[in-house]
Amino acid sequence: MFNSTPTLSRSVLVIIFIFLVVSGLYFARQFLIPIAISALLTMLLIPLSNYFERKGINRILASFICLLFIVSLFGGIIYLISWQAADISDNLNEIGLRIQKIILEIQKFLAHTIGISHESQKIWFDKQTSNGSNEAIFLASSILSYLMGILMKSILVIVYLFLFLTSRSHLKKFILMLVPKTEVQETERMISDAGKVSQHYLLGLGIMIIMLWFMYGFAFSIIGVESAIFFAILCGLLEIVPFIGNITGTSLTILMVISQGGSNTMVLGVFVTYMIIQFLQTYILEPLIVGSEVNINPLFTILVLVFMEIIWGIPGMIMAIPMLGIIKIICDHVTPLKPYAFLIGKTKTKNSSSLSKRIWIKLKSIRAK
Repeated sequence: MFNSTPTLSRSVLVIIFIFLVVSGLYFARQFLIPIAISALLTMLLIPLSNYFERKGINRILASFICLLFIVSLFGGIIYLISWQAADISDNLNEIGLRIQKIILEIQKFLAHTIGISHESQKIWFDKQTSNGSNEAIFLASSILSYLMGILMKSILVIVYLFLFLTSRSHLKKFILMLVPKTEVQETERMISDAGKVSQHYLLGLGIMIIMLWFMYGFAFSIIGVESAIFFAILCGLLEIVPFIGNITGTSLTILMVISQGGSNTMVLGVFVTYMIIQFLQTYILEPLIVGSEVNINPLFTILVLVFMEIIWGIPGMIMAIPMLGIIKIICDHVTPLKPYAFLIGKTKTKNSSSLSKRIWIKLKSIRAK
């Protein structure tokens, strides 16, 4: 007869450990999110920093140049979005009148079809308006507080990013000191593989977003969507949130087309554009560009997205896939954890080398020359 007491005790300890880890991730999210974002960006910028250092530039200066590069990149994207959004703000009055017209048509539909009288609708609308006016100051202060929070976290990310780049050798030596001497070589390989996964995934995602900008921009311009470039940029950027981002971007585009007085044909055109581009993205762009760099089972991709959204919100959803890819790399190199790597991974196919990986290999060959 089997003695189940040790197994039960071990299971209880594992459950307690998981509970403590999840609780720590949730309650320390304000502290951990900027660190996690800066760590992923550091992995992306390490090859660029190494390139400058091989040219004889001091590490601190090389890290500062990398920092300027990433800040200029995000600043340029923000400027491009605000520049395109200015075109929409010029037409806000016209859009507001169209929205009022749509509301009147909905009220007529409710009155004639469902039987809700105009008086009942007006009473409900006035009640909601009065409640909204009482909460307007609170809403404005909440938005201001949220924006200030984003600004402070952005500054923290920049500071952490610079410090990680300048002290990455020190941190690597610390990790190697924690493992036995017999495992140092395997640990170095694990650190290298984890960095490559993040680099390839983030580079591939960036390339795919740029291609989506061109495809959405071209399609929306043909359809006749007002501010087509703005919505193309929006739909492309929202791809950083897997599964949900593309649906959100297309839904916002359709709503804006309706509010701008677009025809049913235009709305249908936006929807068809979304379906065609999603087909191209899923079966052509992602296998070609991103490939299998983050080799995660689709089931666990969904699970980790839901989990990270619960504990870290939207930033968690953005970082979920590369972080899970890093966890899989760690499990691949630690023998007791290999079954978990197999569980969350998927079978690799032949010739699955992605465009982003080939770009990194080409850059390395150029630097070697």
